[in-house]
Amino acid sequence: MNIFNLTKIALKAMARNKMRTFLTMLGIIIGVTSVITMLAIGQGSKESIQGQISSMGANMLMVQPGSDERGGVRMDPSATQSLTLEDMENIKKYSTHVSAISPLVNTGGQAIAGSGNWPTTIQGVSEDFLAIRKMDVAEGVMFSDYHVKRAAKVCLLGQTVVDELFPYKATAVGETIRFKKIPFKVIGVLTEKGQNTFGQDQDDIILAPYTTIQKRVMAITHIQSIYASATSEMESNQAEDEIVSALRVSHGLEGKEKNDFSVRSQQELISTFSSTSQMLTLLLGAIASISLLVGGIGIMNIMFVSVTERTREIGLRMAVGGRSRDILSQFLMEAVIVSVGGGLLGVLLGLLLSYGFGNMLGWPVLATKQSIIVSFMVCAIVGIFFGWYPARKAAGLDPIDALRYE
Repeated sequence: MNIFNLTKIALKAMARNKMRTFLTMLGIIIGVTSVITMLAIGQGSKESIQGQISSMGANMLMVQPGSDERGGVRMDPSATQSLTLEDMENIKKYSTHVSAISPLVNTGGQAIAGSGNWPTTIQGVSEDFLAIRKMDVAEGVMFSDYHVKRAAKVCLLGQTVVDELFPYKATAVGETIRFKKIPFKVIGVLTEKGQNTFGQDQDDIILAPYTTIQKRVMAITHIQSIYASATSEMESNQAEDEIVSALRVSHGLEGKEKNDFSVRSQQELISTFSSTSQMLTLLLGAIASISLLVGGIGIMNIMFVSVTERTREIGLRMAVGGRSRDILSQFLMEAVIVSVGGGLLGVLLGLLLSYGFGNMLGWPVLATKQSIIVSFMVCAIVGIFFGWYPARKAAGLDPIDALRYE
């Protein structure tokens, strides 16, 4: 019996019990819909996290004072003062894979303008900091090396600080703010970036020359950290190795002596979050797959009922020359049609729900071809697996006993 005839006979048999067929198919529909929706949400979250981290500078490297661990206890980087401007100069000198570098010193406090004030953070950096952090100037200009050398009292404001201190001004450029009683002239406003992956407001910031913050605000000579940018994402590891080597020489560390600093790259952060997101995505997919299993059991149950109801029909087909493999193929085809039909509807509904939730709730979603293909293949396999045993039972009936069945 060819595929066309098998399909025609299976569809006629299913049409006699439309509601039962639909309810059987519903289990597969719900299963596939759940899998695709969960995987789309998980994959969308993963891509969103990667994108947000990359927007902070995908090839960025951060040097912090203090080793990661000493005696099994994690050290607070702010408690040590092992980084200096000489270290930064050595990195510039000996690192061929570093394209930009900037020191960083920062402190918190109240920014005041007229009668308005706002608690924020002021960061002392060099002019390369914007390129490293992938930041842009929306209005005005970035301070230059001229301002750094003279410890000029100039600054750039993030959009949040502008909104809080100058809500009724057309522009903040040219205005003056005070931070810890020191006046700063606003020479630029940063382009709005919004919240980062950790929920922090990236626009709640003030940038100023690091020399100004060192001398006029914090009264320190060391630097709190160093930000650098590798020449490309692919060369981040080489740049990290060069920075470590340069700092070990600068700090006089030899042999197996532990580093008194730590170097972290954005690639490490992206890799960590990606692996975590991948595990969560797989977990969501596994939980949703349980409904596919339930749908498969439903197919088996209904197929058993169908075999029982059509015992005389099976006996009659065998009596007029039907072979066992024809009966097996007929009932197996019914199971496959139910599972494949449910899979197609489940894929369509899953895509609609995924992007519907994404638009309504603002969730990042991404339905990949792989997740759709895998879900559809699984539902087809479920149909064949759970439909085979009832079909085999039907094919194994004795024609005489089947004809006598009441």
